[in-house]
Amino acid sequence: MDIQLQIIIVITVLVGMTVLVLMVRKKALELRYALVWFVMGAGVLVLGIFPGLMNQLSYLMGIAAPVNMLFFVGFCFSLAIIFTLTVAISRMSKRMKNLAQAIALLQSSNHHDTEQNIENEQNIENEWNIESEKNTENRQK
Repeated sequence: MDIQLQIIIVITVLVGMTVLVLMVRKKALELRYALVWFVMGAGVLVLGIFPGLMNQLSYLMGIAAPVNMLFFVGFCFSLAIIFTLTVAISRMSKRMKNLAQAIALLQSSNHHDTEQNIENEQNIENEWNIESEKNTENRQK
């Protein structure tokens, strides 16, 4: 691998990791999701600094060409990202369901309380009207 390409890879990875750190600090990205990207960045950084390592890893794994090894690693990384996001979506879906049920219960309870308040107000109004009528009858006598 050419030294210029190695420098470009290292700089790109370092800039990407800096952006990740800034996003985590600004709370734009949660740390648990950023960790997968940090691991990937560290792996690419190591392979960028030591390009012969890819040849040795591909030979040890029985992969004919280092390029195929690169595609294999990329595929595994993609699967890890997809799995992580699927777990996150599943958790969020469960939370949304629980929140929707809790809101429905609160609204139902609030509606029931409102109906009771209306009935109480109507009873008080009826009692007031009855007392007013009695007072009016007593005055007329």
